Amino acid sequence: MPLSDLLRESFETENLECWQRERTPTPVRAFGVRLTAAGLSIRETTAVLRLLGVDRSHGAVWQWIHRLADSLTDPLTAQPSRVAVDELAVRLNGELHWLYAAIDTETKLLLGAELFEQRGTDAATAFLRSLDRKHDFSDTVFLVDGYGYLTALARLDLSGRLDYTFRNHIEKWFHTLRMRIDRFHASWVGSQASAQQWLAVFVAYYNRQRPHQTLDHRTPAEEVLN
Repeated sequence: MPLSDLLRESFETENLECWQRERTPTPVRAFGVRLTAAGLSIRETTAVLRLLGVDRSHGAVWQWIHRLADSLTDPLTAQPSRVAVDELAVRLNGELHWLYAAIDTETKLLLGAELFEQRGTDAATAFLRSLDRKHDFSDTVFLVDGYGYLTALARLDLSGRLDYTFRNHIEKWFHTLRMRIDRFHASWVGSQASAQQWLAVFVAYYNRQRPHQTLDHRTPAEEVLN
């Protein structure tokens, strides 16, 4: 495959304001960001780009990732009938944090992922409130595994029930995250803001770039838009 074609198989970001006035062509930067979203470290990404004739520093690639995360807003909104919610213990600089995430069990669209320093009803409420501002949950049932979530849902006048079967969709997403990004196996080195920025890129990659076998190799975004 020609290099030019390979670089086009990436984020559609030609018109992103955050990448204007850059000396590196947008397809190259987008390809670099996609490599990191697929699990490569920044140093590994710079090595791959160097093999392709693009010599950029570790710091330059880091800036690409964070500029995209700062500017990227996923405009997809959903009207899901069932949403699986759960949290995962992760470490940032050795300190325990909690990653909350929610997924539409039908379209596999990841509705949101957010890091919190504490686990519990207050964190669950804050996470669900942020989702409620973006998506239409008027006919949604949330599938959860604990009564703390039910309290959070009641606070927001949302419907939910305990469910230990269909929730496996969100558990599979957590598994994908850890398989792709070894930094979440051990401890993320960096600020909570930097980890949250990276998650924004990964969410966009998961929703818009990664095909799902259960969706006939469509992406969640394609499933929602169709």
